[in-house]
Amino acid sequence: MDCIIEELKNFGPISLEEMDNVKLLNRTDTKYIMPHEKLPQVLERLAQYYRILEIAGKRTNDYKTQYFDTADFKFYNDHQRGKLNRKKIRYRKYLDSNLCYLEIKFKTNKDKTNKKRIKCPDFEIDFSEKSKKFIEDKTLVPVGHLQPILFNFFTRITLVHKCLKERATIDFNLHYNNNSDNASLQNLVIAELKQEKFSPQSDFVKAMKKEKIYPSGFSKYCIGATLLYKHLKNNTFKPKLIILNKLHHGKLASQHFA
Repeated sequence: MDCIIEELKNFGPISLEEMDNVKLLNRTDTKYIMPHEKLPQVLERLAQYYRILEIAGKRTNDYKTQYFDTADFKFYNDHQRGKLNRKKIRYRKYLDSNLCYLEIKFKTNKDKTNKKRIKCPDFEIDFSEKSKKFIEDKTLVPVGHLQPILFNFFTRITLVHKCLKERATIDFNLHYNNNSDNASLQNLVIAELKQEKFSPQSDFVKAMKKEKIYPSGFSKYCIGATLLYKHLKNNTFKPKLIILNKLHHGKLASQHFA
C-alpha cells in the first residue's frame, strides 16, 4: 500500500464539486482486472494525464454497497444468461463524504450503462415511500419482491482526465458478506474507464495496453453472489472465477472451479 500512496502523490487533485462536469450517468464502461502488484506501474503511467479525487486530504476513498435481488435471483440470473437490457438495484454509501444513494444501473442492448439515483440519508431497513416509487417506476419490479442479498466494501481511486470528458475508477481491497458468509478478494484490482463513447485513443486505454492489461467484463455483484451463494449457476462467470482463484493462490472455494 505504501508504494501506491507514493504514486498517488504525483497526481493533481480534483474536488467533488469540480467532478460535477464528468458525472457520466449515461456512458460506456470499459473494465479491466489485474493483480494488485500491477497497480503502481499503472498509476505511474496515468499521472501526467489525470487528476485525482481528493476528499478531506484523502486520495483513496472507502465505499459500502448493498445489493438487492428477488428470492429467485432475477437480476443475477439475467446477467448469468446474458440477457440484454438488464438492471441492478443497490444502495451505495461514500463513507468518506457520508453520502448515500439508492441507485439503479441499467445495461442496455447497445452496451451503454445508464445509472439513475436518488439521495438517501442512509441505508434503509425498510424502503421509504420515495424509494419504493423510484424502484417501481424505473424497474417495474414490485418492491415487496426484493430482498437484501449482499454487502460489498472496497477502496477506490477516482481519476478525471485533465482535458477530456472521461474518468476512471480503480477499486481494490474488495470484501463481501451476507448474514452467514464472507469472502475477500484482496489481490484483485478492478479498473473501469467511463466515457460517453468508447475511444481507443484514451490515455487510460493506452496505459493499460502498455502494461499488457486488456478489457475484461466484471460484475462485482454477480461475482460476490457466486462466492456467497453456492447454489447459483455460474457457468458465465467460471472463467473469471478461475482467474480470481489463480490471483489468490487457490484459496477461493474449490467448488466454484469443478
